[in-house]
Amino acid sequence: MNFSNTYLELGTHFYEKTRPSPVQKPKLILWNSKLAEQLNIPTEIGNNADVLAQYFSGNQLLPGSDPIAFAYAGHQFGSFNPQLGDGRAHLLGEVIDQSDQKWELQLKGSGPTSFSRGGDGRCAIGPAVREFIMSESMKALGVPTTQCLAVVTTGESVYREKAVPGAVVTRVASSHLRVGTFEYFAARRELDAIKTLFDYAIDKHFTEISKDQEDKYLLLLDKIIEKQIRLIVEWMRVGFIHGVMNTDNTAISGETIDFGPCAMMGVYDPKTVYSSIDHTGRYAFGNQPSIAQWNLACLAECMLLVIDENNTHSIKQVKSLITEFPNRYQQAYQKMIASKLGILSVQKGNEKFPDTFLEQLCLLKKDYTITFDLLTKSLNSDSLTSQLKTELGQTFDHWRKIVIEQSVPTEKIQTIMRRHNPVVIPRNHQIETVIRTCAETGEASSAKLFLDVLRQPYKELTQTSKYQSEPSDGDQHYKTFCGT
Repeated sequence: MNFSNTYLELGTHFYEKTRPSPVQKPKLILWNSKLAEQLNIPTEIGNNADVLAQYFSGNQLLPGSDPIAFAYAGHQFGSFNPQLGDGRAHLLGEVIDQSDQKWELQLKGSGPTSFSRGGDGRCAIGPAVREFIMSESMKALGVPTTQCLAVVTTGESVYREKAVPGAVVTRVASSHLRVGTFEYFAARRELDAIKTLFDYAIDKHFTEISKDQEDKYLLLLDKIIEKQIRLIVEWMRVGFIHGVMNTDNTAISGETIDFGPCAMMGVYDPKTVYSSIDHTGRYAFGNQPSIAQWNLACLAECMLLVIDENNTHSIKQVKSLITEFPNRYQQAYQKMIASKLGILSVQKGNEKFPDTFLEQLCLLKKDYTITFDLLTKSLNSDSLTSQLKTELGQTFDHWRKIVIEQSVPTEKIQTIMRRHNPVVIPRNHQIETVIRTCAETGEASSAKLFLDVLRQPYKELTQTSKYQSEPSDGDQHYKTFCGT
């Protein structure tokens, strides 16, 4: 593996050079062989579980790796914390994949850094397995996401509410630049550092923008907004609830990052919250678009600091881009939700139907994924047509009328709907069962079986039905917890 680390070139006040802390008895329990192949990990490493356990626990450094911990700040539930940073993570470096794309490898749970704020720098097996499963599922669902390469148990206990097995997870991301990274330097009024970061972001993610362009920062903000809109629309499509959309958990690359208290919505309700630390519902399912705009406004404030105060046009444009976010988001969202319903073109009089349909799902307490899956299947099933007519009443009749009047072959409509409607998602109670089994046994066969199905979420495999059931209590009492 040929490691590089372009972040090192920015200067030492952007990070801390620090090595992972060794663990007692590392054991590889999850390995993403497909991702390893993509990243050109040598077979002599990839085929040796003991060697992998040493490297991806942090006990040994991969040749060429120069680990660092990022400095960043963040608005957490709306309150600003000027210094957060990687308190339990070490960026090993960057590697080039088979498509000449650069990826960052980061260990999480690999020991304390100067940013730990009194924490132990470790990760429990539950959050590590959760991140591996969720990121693989999101990737297969077509949602922009970071991925996981490995989970290694440490042979040590970490102490949360009780002693639990420890683990280290290896995250792969196009970068770990967060809105909070910019806020860190904005809070210190280090304007040169902010400019350096924005230029670095252009080099890293938006090479189509010339750094010599006068309006480069405006173009950058526009591109970041575009990526965030796509991300949130995809979250809304599959029913994903991030749970902790702080600015330090908002990657400017538009990838899902930090899967701590995340969950999947079962019964449709925009007010759904599962995170145990979200007491006010700030990050409820239906609030995610407006929170994305709020986070982007924080980024825009950082940008305004480095735009010449005499450049009133650019300042107005920055504010305009943030103000226009809801309209841009709604256009993308409405197109997505129409596709889930098989509505290929919105006709006069039917513009409000998607909203009406969702309101009915909420009123009837219907499962989001199951309902859209059954709708898709009902296009060529008389029995499902009868079932949904009974369950949804006139709403279903209205939907059928809209679809039929499009005069489009049923097969085409069904293909489009299936592309937007999975048959299986990582349901919360299934994930908890898998996590519990992994913690009790110290191995991950249950997770691997689950992943076999989740990696093909739009197909009905032999084992798919095993993971489609709704929770017996409808997730009424389900809570997720931050891994720290």
